[in-house]
Amino acid sequence: MKPENIVWQDGHVSREERGRLFGHSPVTIWMTGLSGAGKSTLAFALEARLLAMGHACFVLDGDNVRHGLNRDLGFSPEDRCENIRRVAEVARLMNEAGLIVITSFISPYREDRQQARQIIGTAAFFEVHVATSLETCEQRDVKGLYQRARAGEVKDFTGINSPYEPPVNPALVINTEAFSANENIDHLLSMLSTIISPDNKY
Repeated sequence: MKPENIVWQDGHVSREERGRLFGHSPVTIWMTGLSGAGKSTLAFALEARLLAMGHACFVLDGDNVRHGLNRDLGFSPEDRCENIRRVAEVARLMNEAGLIVITSFISPYREDRQQARQIIGTAAFFEVHVATSLETCEQRDVKGLYQRARAGEVKDFTGINSPYEPPVNPALVINTEAFSANENIDHLLSMLSTIISPDNKY
């Protein structure tokens, strides 16, 4: 419960003013999909491409966030919900700072992703489903997590003993089995064409 004496403090610079400085509208690209789907690979590649184009952005990666901010959380449905809530709050603040935020989280539950959309704001929330098949994700599994989950050694593992609820109406569906990473980055940039100014003067 939020204490009654805490009030949001407005600054003197709006997110729109920061957006004009950076040449884009600050948004969050929320990548969701199974472990091994290619979310982190795409997120960091998109970040590099956007930075090369002169756009300020940052990746919030699932594993990286759990090293610090969310190190106290496990993988129960309740902890997964809190994990996504915290990330959404951070993404919103980074959007307020004028940045494009790219997240890479399994985020298996539709309700949690909807909560993230509400926190960040519908207009600034681009849900991207990295829709790689479970079979391909298992083949790519260099950490052996799927094998351990099937052996009962890892609990609450999405796709094996914990559900994944795919997006119903995502802004974009990424196919990493039919298209190369560079082709998928082009698809992502096409999705973002309405928020990125060609002359860097949003």
